[in-house]
Amino acid sequence: MLNGITIRKRSVSASCFDRGLNFYRLFWIFFYGCFLGVVVETLWCLITRGHYESRVGLVYGPFNLVYGFGALVMTLGLHWAEKKRDGWIFFGGMLLGSAFEYACSWFQEAVFGTVSWQYDQLPLNLNGRINLLYSVFWGVLAVVWVKDLYPRMCRWMKRIPNRVAKPLTWVLLVFMIVNTLVSGAAAARMSARYRNIPAQNAVEEYFDRHYGDERMHKLFPNLVFVEQTPAA
Repeated sequence: MLNGITIRKRSVSASCFDRGLNFYRLFWIFFYGCFLGVVVETLWCLITRGHYESRVGLVYGPFNLVYGFGALVMTLGLHWAEKKRDGWIFFGGMLLGSAFEYACSWFQEAVFGTVSWQYDQLPLNLNGRINLLYSVFWGVLAVVWVKDLYPRMCRWMKRIPNRVAKPLTWVLLVFMIVNTLVSGAAAARMSARYRNIPAQNAVEEYFDRHYGDERMHKLFPNLVFVEQTPAA
C-alpha cells in the first residue's frame, strides 16, 4: 500500500516451456524435428538429384517420425554437452545418430518387411544400415542442432503464450498419434498385399481402397521389400 492506494502486482504465469526438458518442450522438439528433417532431406534431394522426391514418413503432412525421434535422441543424449567444445558434440552425434539409424532400419525390416535406405554399395557400411559418410553427417547435424537450431527453437517456443501453447500441443499430439497409427496400418496392408494376403475384414478393405500401392509408392518412393534388396 502506497499513500492509501493499494498497488496489485500483476502475476505473470511462467511459460510451459520454461521447466527444462518437460513434456511440452520434448513434444515440440519431436514435432519440429519431424517437419524440419523432411524439409532438409527434400532440399538435399533437389540439390544432389535435380528433382523433387517425397521424403515423408507418414501419410498425412510433411512429417517423418525418424527425424522427430532423432531430434529427441540428439537433445536428450547431448544435453550435457551443450557447453562443451564442438568436438564432443560431433563424436557424440556420430555415435548416437548411427545407433539410432541402425535401430530404425532394423525395426522397419523386422516389423514391416521393408527397407527405406540401403548402403550396401557405399564403403565402410555396417550390414547396409549405416555407413561412415552418413555417420559424419550425423555428427555435423548434431553440432548444428545443439549449438544453433535447438537454442533458437527454445527462444521461439517461450514467445508462445500458455493459452495457445498448451491446447495446441495436445491437438497436435492427437493428430500425430492418429497419423502414426493410420500410416502403420497402411504400411502393414501394403506388406500383406505384396505377399498376396487378402483383406480379412472391413478395416483392411478400407485401407486397400484408400491406401493402395500407387498412393503408397508416391508417398514412399524409396521403400522396397526385403526380398527386392540386393542382399536378398
